[in-house]
Parts: sequence; structure tokens; C-alpha cells
Amino acid sequence: MKHDESRGSTWQATDLPRRQALRRLTAAGAVVALGKWASPLAAAADTPRVGGRIRVASVASSLVDTLDPAKGALSTDYARQYMVYSGLTQFDSRLGAQPGLAEQITSDDATLWTVKLRSGVEFHDGKPLTPADVVYSLLRHKDPAVASQAFTIAQQFADVRASGPDQIQIRLTAANLDLPVILADAHFLIIKDGTTDFRTAVGTGPYRCVDFNPGVRTVGRRNPNYWKPGRPYLEEIELIGIGDESSRVDALLAGDVQLVNGVNPRSVRRIRASGDCRVHETPSGLYTDLVMRQDMIPTGNPDFVLAMKYLLDREEILRAVFLGHAVLANDQPVPPSSRYFNPQIPQRVHDPDRARFHLRRADLPSGARLAMYASPAAELSVEIAALIQDSASRVGLDLAVDRVPPDGYWSNQWRKHPLTFGNVNPRPTVDMLFSTFFKSDSPFNECGWKNARFDQLLLAARSERDDEKRKQMYWEMQAIVHDQCGLAIPAFNSILDGLDRRLKGYGSIPIGGLMGYNFAEYVWLDT
Repeated sequence: MKHDESRGSTWQATDLPRRQALRRLTAAGAVVALGKWASPLAAAADTPRVGGRIRVASVASSLVDTLDPAKGALSTDYARQYMVYSGLTQFDSRLGAQPGLAEQITSDDATLWTVKLRSGVEFHDGKPLTPADVVYSLLRHKDPAVASQAFTIAQQFADVRASGPDQIQIRLTAANLDLPVILADAHFLIIKDGTTDFRTAVGTGPYRCVDFNPGVRTVGRRNPNYWKPGRPYLEEIELIGIGDESSRVDALLAGDVQLVNGVNPRSVRRIRASGDCRVHETPSGLYTDLVMRQDMIPTGNPDFVLAMKYLLDREEILRAVFLGHAVLANDQPVPPSSRYFNPQIPQRVHDPDRARFHLRRADLPSGARLAMYASPAAELSVEIAALIQDSASRVGLDLAVDRVPPDGYWSNQWRKHPLTFGNVNPRPTVDMLFSTFFKSDSPFNECGWKNARFDQLLLAARSERDDEKRKQMYWEMQAIVHDQCGLAIPAFNSILDGLDRRLKGYGSIPIGGLMGYNFAEYVWLDT
């Protein structure tokens, strides 16, 4: 949605395609600004109704569930945290930056940014929002002891300090045009200055946390003093985890829950046939990847990696596993919907002969049997693994699929064995995606891959103000990943959510399921 008309040298971040915005920014004295907050949806046909209670089932829940934005790692964490906290900015339906706690963010060089905070915002305990809260929230990610999921990205913050009673300045180590979008990420939600105890949460978000029981449930109750007048609409939300997809769908169809994420494509017809529920599909950059650790045997062998990539029958995976609810991928993590997607990389196809050739060069021991770990925790990885296993058997490679329950998969199997599956949620910028999962020193580099040229390009692209040059850098980086990285990416999954037809106000924010984890602010019950 568009906002106030721009004046003078100020332009609205959501009013222009980013390409035009970047061109404006290169002009002397140009300013980046944010307009008024708005819904990421078109205007609602019905008037929202205040009241009602819903239960929401996400894909996982465990004793490591957290209210700490720095520690969030799963969809349930993100949904819980967006319920109780607010960010300086918010995502819209195009993953652009809308204003949040920041009324305005400005910069004339993309290195030094000035953030003007919204006035009158209170935490759930009545404490006013101050610059100190923002400074603390952002800088804590740089502390290794915090073990933040955003540690790598936060290293860009050279300095964050108060510059007025309602203003802070963020100085980056180098120019980054994407900062307003980065600040909308769940990890950068704002907490109270000095908070270290996350047994409960005191935020500025649409719901107050009234019960948090890790592995069991989170209950949020409507914040009557939310800084967006009239919102939220529901009186109470209970968030739980149901790891088994069929059980999650059963709960939806039985009316035990009113919203679920992680719907398997095979359940779509069943939900649609119910009459009382529907499926909401959001095309996205979400992908499930085969992770081949580069510091283990035999997956660290480049020929083994290429053999596995040629064994993937992507067309068959798209057809048999995703039932068309996905788009073809090419071992590059940037989806075709991105304006930085490189379409010139030749599509890698299923080629058993080439796979056989590279397996011979990999010099595997005779009769070797390799374990491939898959889990429902990595969306549809079990089904993908079965197809890879079948393809491998046709070229003489014995792969054993070790199916692991969702609970504990990410801590006990993922990246701990030579062959596992990952599940990477969409990132709003290419820089965030590459910095988090592909930079050599990132703690979340899935396969332990290191490439000096890639790292060099990543830093250069981050501060490149000529958009065409930036695009060429991202194109080269995708080619490097495609050719050399130990990840095989077969498809970009559509995000499939199931919901009760009485639940209104639901839309798409393609950062993840549950309306980009932000459903709590927007939905209401039509009874």
C-alpha cells in the first residue's frame, strides 16, 4: 500500500520499486524515509470485529522454545515473538519495509542512519519506549555470549547510540541500502533495556504474554494500549506446536485449532473438501535442501557433491512431492521471484550418467552404505529423500534413509552427519540470505562451505550503490554457489497454511507461514 506523498528530496520506501529507490539514493543529499504504518493487505471487504479466541498450531514445539528474539530459530518462535514484541520496521506483502516503532529512518549515505522513534509507545508494563531500549536490543546481537541467530548480520552495526530523546543513530561498518528491511526481521524485535530473563516477555506488541510454557503452549491476551489504535482484534491467542502434519491438519478439521502452518501438498484437497476450512498459498523463497558437509567424508569431495546434484530429479520432485505447489530451483538459493535472480545459469537436470561418472571419481569404498538423515522438521525432506534414494540405487550408490522425529532434529542430526536436510525460510534481502547461510564464518553456514571470492563479493555488494553492478555481483555469487557449494536445492516451496473460514484478515507476507509469522496483528473472527 502507498502512503503520504513524498516532499522535497524525501522518497517513500514503499512508493517506488527498489531499483528506482537505489538510483535516488545515489543522488547527493537523497534521503530514505518511511511513511505511515499500514496493513500489508488490500482494504478489507468486512469491518474487523474485536473479540474471540483462537488456537494456532505450528510445526514444532520443545523445551527450547524461547521468548528471546535473538534465539528464535523456528516458526513457532517467530510467531510467538511477533505476538509480544514490535520491530522498528515491519514487512509488507512485497517484503518491503513499512514503519513500525520507527516513525522515520533516514540516511544520505546508507552508512549513517537516523531513526526517529514513534512517540507515545509503551511496553506492556507501562514503561515508555526510549532510545536506550533500541540501543540495547540491537547491540546485544553482537555479543558472542548471547549466541544470537543474527550474530553475523549484527556485525554490520559499528555503533548504535541515542542521539536525542526520541532518536537513535546507527552507524554501519559499510554502506548497506537494505537496513530498513533488515530491521523488520524477527531477531531485531525491540525488548526492554537490560532484559536478560525471558521466562516471560514484556514488549510493545499487540499481545501481552500471560502464559509461556516451553514445549506446551504460549498464551497472548490483547494489548489494549497497542500503538496501532483499534488493533489487534482477537481477545486471546493460544499458540501450540503439533509436529506431525497429519495430526495438525486433523486438529484443524476437527475445530480444535483455527490456524495451522506447514501444510503438506497432499493435504490440500482434504482441507478444501471440508467446507469449513481453506488453504492459503503463498509463493516464496522457502527451500528444503540436501546438506553435504564439506568437512566430512565423502561429502567433502567435490565429485561426490556433483554426483548428488545430478541424481536429483527436480522435475519429479516438483511433480510427486510438491504436487505443483512449488517452482523449480537450480542449486542457487535466490528464487526466480527476486529481482536479483540469475537466469543465465544453465538448469541442472537429472543425469544418471554424469552422476555415475562423478561417483567413480569420488572413489567411494566398494559396498559403501551412506546414511541420509531426513525429518518432517525439514519440510518434505522425507519424501525427497525417498526419491534420491531410488535414483542413487540406479547408479550403484546405496543410501539408507534414516527418518528422524521432528523433536531434536535440528540440534541432534542437522549438520552433525555428512548427509542431512535443511529447511531455510525466506529472507527479505539477498544479503541477509547469503550472510546468514553462505558466508564462510557464519555459524549457520549449513555445509561448512568456504569461498574467499564469495565472501569478497558479499561485502562489496552490500555497499554497492550502483544497482546494476550490485546485480552482477549477486549473479556471480549465485553461479559460485551453484557450481561449488555443498548444497542441493531442488525447489522453492509455496507456503501452505490451513485456516478456519471464519478467520478473516489473512494475507501473504512471504517471509514464512502464519502470514509471515505476523498473523496475530491482522486477523479477526467472523462469527
